[in-house]
Order: sequence, then structure tokens, then C-alpha cells
Amino acid sequence: MKKIKKIIPIMMAAALTCASLPITAEADGAKVVTIGANLTDEQKKSMYDYFGTTPEAVNTIEVTNTDERKYMEGIASEAQIGTQTYSCSYVEPTTSGGIQVKVGNLTFVTSSMIASTLLTSGVENCNVVAAAPFEVSGTGALTGIMMAYEKASGETLSEEQKSAATEELVTTGALADSIGKEDAEKLMNEVKKEVIENGLTDADNIQDAITDAAKDHNITLTEEQMAQINSLMKNISKYDYDVNSLKQTLENLEGKVNDSGFFSNLWTSIKDFFTGGSDSGDGGIINGTKDEVLGDNAVIDSTLEPSGSESNTDEDKEEGGFWDKVTGFFKNLFGGSDKDEEEDKEDPETGETGENIVDNENENSEDPFGGTGLDENSETDGSDLTDEGTPAADGTSAADDGTGNDAGNPADANDIENNTAASGQTGTDNTDAAADKENTQ
Repeated sequence: MKKIKKIIPIMMAAALTCASLPITAEADGAKVVTIGANLTDEQKKSMYDYFGTTPEAVNTIEVTNTDERKYMEGIASEAQIGTQTYSCSYVEPTTSGGIQVKVGNLTFVTSSMIASTLLTSGVENCNVVAAAPFEVSGTGALTGIMMAYEKASGETLSEEQKSAATEELVTTGALADSIGKEDAEKLMNEVKKEVIENGLTDADNIQDAITDAAKDHNITLTEEQMAQINSLMKNISKYDYDVNSLKQTLENLEGKVNDSGFFSNLWTSIKDFFTGGSDSGDGGIINGTKDEVLGDNAVIDSTLEPSGSESNTDEDKEEGGFWDKVTGFFKNLFGGSDKDEEEDKEDPETGETGENIVDNENENSEDPFGGTGLDENSETDGSDLTDEGTPAADGTSAADDGTGNDAGNPADANDIENNTAASGQTGTDNTDAAADKENTQ
């Protein structure tokens, strides 16, 4: 019996490995990278490194300023559109879990903004990484992401919805300049949820939803801001959306965690380790990014609280790697534990095993209440298992970017109009970046 207990974990792990091999190859074919056309070859290579992939492992689309203008012209200002395209993205469609996003070196557009606007464009489930080798506003990133999603999923998004998504991004950004990014995101997400869930199409009803949301979050809006949000929401209300997908993504943005049970979460963790997590909303490709490629001062923002799959503390490292945790779980599940090691020990004097030694000792130990001396409730149960798989949350604060402004703080109106970009603290070739500050996307 003891031998079987030890073999079962190994057999289970081997089965998982064999079952996962075909899935890995298939998943890679459904991942797409978009590269800003105005990056140098060295900068393009650095973005593949950051994404944790290679040009050979994914499909690649080069995004030009013309592509960005297709959706942004007439909605965004010329300063926001610019003439150069630097933003890149890595997109992985999923079958559940809503939309999860991570951004790197985007100073104006946040992960929450991208996730919410992707909902508007018609996307329901996917993992996205959007970044640049140096700091840019990121207003043009959405265009590349939508292009990548269509390529990766084989699904054609509505042109009208894509325009509405771009309008939402610009409107939310303008609102963020006035009331702050966090309040702007909360307000827009709450109003959109009300509009879609309750089928609001009348301007007066939408106005009431805006007023209530602003009151809930203690936000003061001008009449012009109210009118802009109302116009946007009336446009969004024209389209059909999956309410469940909407709720899932908005819950992701609110930091809520859907608990589907210990065994379900364990299976997801094991499967995602081998497959890259393409079937769930736990981050997938987001967990493979290499933040160090963007430099120490990179602005990092993610809808996932723990960013990245690597352990960041000595304590986590001492607890062992993924393989040890999986093996340890199955050992405990089937009764194989440290107790088995004691049972295998042999007394050098009597030749008896550790199990008999323990039994003999306890037979002679009398409990004052008439027991045998053994604690009948001492066996380890499932409740004793600890969650060792939670990665440490990475810091999102950015150091001073050299421009005199804290790179971790929201860009102010002047920064956005000038599209200020960092000029060389990322370790990449930024020779042309400074000259194109006014046209950076």
C-alpha cells in the first residue's frame, strides 16, 4: 500500500504532462503579437523578449499610424493620434474568465481602460499585454489589440463597436484628467454596467444612471462631461452584449475573485502550468511577461493583482517549486506523507519498522481518560493544506522617470497634449524617441 501511495502522484503528473503536449502547440497558433511600425529592429526584439515569446512562436501584425487613424480620427485629437506608432500588444483569446489586461510603459492608458473598452468592441474573453519599449501615452494601443484579437480568434468585430470602444477610451481618458484615473474608471464601468444590464436607451434614463453613479462615488461632473458620457452610453446601448461576460470582466476590474473550489482551482493551476492558461481567465500570457526588459522605471499596471508567475520572496522560494507542490498535494491526498517516511524507518536493535515502534510505544502509554494515548483526530485533513501557490504581488509604483514627474502618477493634461515620452531609461534603443515626443502613441 505504501508503494502505491508513492507511485500515484508520479503517475498523475506523468498523465498530465502527456495530455498537455498537443494543447501547447495548438494554443501557440492562436496567439498574436502586434508591433509598432516605427520601432527599430532592436526595440522590436525587446518587445518579444518582454512578452516572453519569439516571432516564430506567434503570428505577428505590424501596426501603422494609418491603422490607428482609421478608428481614432474624429474622436481623438491630433496630438493623441500623432504620426508615429510605438505601442505593441500580445493577445490570447480564451474561452472563459472575461478580459484580463496588463500594460507596461503606457502612461495614459490603464489596464482597466483597455479591458473595459475591449468589452465595448465586442470581445468577451481574452488575455492581453500592451506595452512599449519606452514610455508612451498608449492611446493607439487599442487599435492593435483589436486587430490582434480578430486575427487570433478568427472573429470579425463590428466596425461600429470598435469605433465606440475608441470613443470610450478617449472619453475616459479626458475624464481621468479632471477627476483622476481611478474615479473615472469606476464611474464609466458602473454606468456602462447599468446601461447594458437594464437595457437603458433613453437619454433621460442614462442621465439618471450617470447621476447616481457620480453620487455613489462622490464625484462632481460638469454639464459638458455629463453630456459626453451620455452620448457615449447611448451609442453603446445600440449593441447587444453578453451580460455574463460583462459581469465577469467588471468583477475582474473590481478585484473580485470567483472561488470555484479547491480541486477545481488546483486542476486549473496544473493545466495552466502545462498549457499556458489559454482556457481560463487567470492571466495566461500575462504571467510570462518579463518586466525587467522594460527597465527599472517602467510603469506596470495589471487587472490581475499578482503580476507574473515568478516568486518574489525568499519565503516563497524556500517553499519549493510548482512540481514539488503538485507532488506534495497528491501525496497528502492519497495518504502519502511524512508519516510514511517514519513507517519505513527500521529500528536497528529490533528490526521493526517505524510503524510498529510507534504502535508499541503507544500501547504502553495510558490516557488518564481511558484512551490509548493516540489522538484520533490528528490525521491531516484537507483543511490543513495551505495555499502555497499564491505569487507575491509585484510593486506597481514607478520611480522618477527623469523628466521631473513621477512616472507612477497619472499624466496631467499638459503631459497628454505633448505626449511626453521617456528618452532612454529602459535599456532599449530610444534614439528616435525624443525627437518624436509630440507624436508618440
